[in-house]
Formats: sequence, structure tokens, C-alpha cells
Amino acid sequence: MQILPAIDLRGGKCVNLVQGIAEQETVFSDSPVEMAIQWQTEGAEYLHLVDLDGAFQGESANLHIVSEIVAVLDIPVQLGGGIRNMEQIDAVLALGVHRVILGTAALKQPELVKQACEKHGEHIAVGIDANDGMVATHGWLEVSQKSAVDFAVELTEVQTIIYTDIKSDGMLKGPNVEATKDIIEAISANVIASGGVTSLTDIERLKKIGASGAIIGRALYTGDLVLSDAINTAQ
Repeated sequence: MQILPAIDLRGGKCVNLVQGIAEQETVFSDSPVEMAIQWQTEGAEYLHLVDLDGAFQGESANLHIVSEIVAVLDIPVQLGGGIRNMEQIDAVLALGVHRVILGTAALKQPELVKQACEKHGEHIAVGIDANDGMVATHGWLEVSQKSAVDFAVELTEVQTIIYTDIKSDGMLKGPNVEATKDIIEAISANVIASGGVTSLTDIERLKKIGASGAIIGRALYTGDLVLSDAINTAQ
């Protein structure tokens, strides 16, 4: 299982939101590029980037920073947040980003997911963000009538799913292992767990249910988890 440190970009800074609420923001670094280098130095094999401005506004707003991060790292990077058409997908991949994460667009435009997967294969992932088991969109501001499991089953072309339990995110109380397990058991794609991963026990539990990766944000920044320990446990 792979550990992916998260860098959430907002206003050019590295931040963390509690349950995705814009008003509950903590700024962890004024230099996301330095943060990215730090995680690589500490052993990260893959980096998870979120453009929060993009998620809220519907178009990428921090691509200049993403470009800088990609340029200085030797490890692959995935990016989500506000990527909602093929032009944006192509532009992000052209920067050197390894994997584009479609969220809102995946639910609203299933044909886009199909076309993107046909064109870019493994470089397309879908982020399923769920609130009480139902898919949320538009920076988690809207909750749909579709269950996360049903949505995951429909995504037959997608090789990687990133599943986030919104109520766990930023809370430092552990991930929703049962909900993640339901997704893993329902599909054949790789499932990366996100939201609330705080302890080595959390990582062990996610590994046991077959998660292919775990995204860790706040716990790394607060020191609740040390990246090297997390990677050793995952391996």
C-alpha cells in the first residue's frame, strides 16, 4: 500500500480544511513547493495535490504552483480540484502531473470520464467524496442522491478511485474503514483511502481491507503521524 502526503492549495498556500469547510482553515505553510520537497525528502513515493480554489470556483487557480512542484520533484504527482473538461485535463497532464482526479465532473459528465480514460488511461482517477454514503460535489458544497458504492460500480473504465469520507476529513479521528471496504469489495479498480487517517493502526486497517493507498494530510502536519513510520507500516 502506498502513502500519499497531501498538499491542499488555497490562495497560494498549503492549508487544511476541517470537513472541507472553507471557514475552518489552517495554514500549514506559505510555500507549497518547499513542503513538496520536504515530503519527497522524507520518503514519499507519490504526492496528492488538491486545488481548493479550483474546487470551489470550478476552474484551476493554482496551476503555476503545481507546475513548480512537478518541476522540482522526482516522484509522481496527482491533482484534483476544479478540473471539469477535456481541455483542463490535457493542460494539467501537459504540466507533467501523472494523474488527474475528476470529482464533480465525473458525476455530472459521465461521458467525459469515458473519453478521458480512452485518451489517457491510467492517468485518470475519479475522486468519490461521500457524506453519509452519498456523493458530494462542487467542493463538497452539494450532496447528490447517488450512493458512493453505486457510483463506483458505474465507473468501469477508471483504474483508480480515491474515496474520501467527508465527515472524517481533517478530524484526526480515523478513516471510515467500513465505507471504504464497501467500495473496495464492489469494484476491481484500485481504491485509495482519504479522510481522517491519523495513526499507524488506521494504516494497518486500511491495508487489511485491500486499499491500494492512503492519503494523509492534517496528521502529518500536526505531527500525529511521521511519514517514514506511515510508509514502513504500509509496506
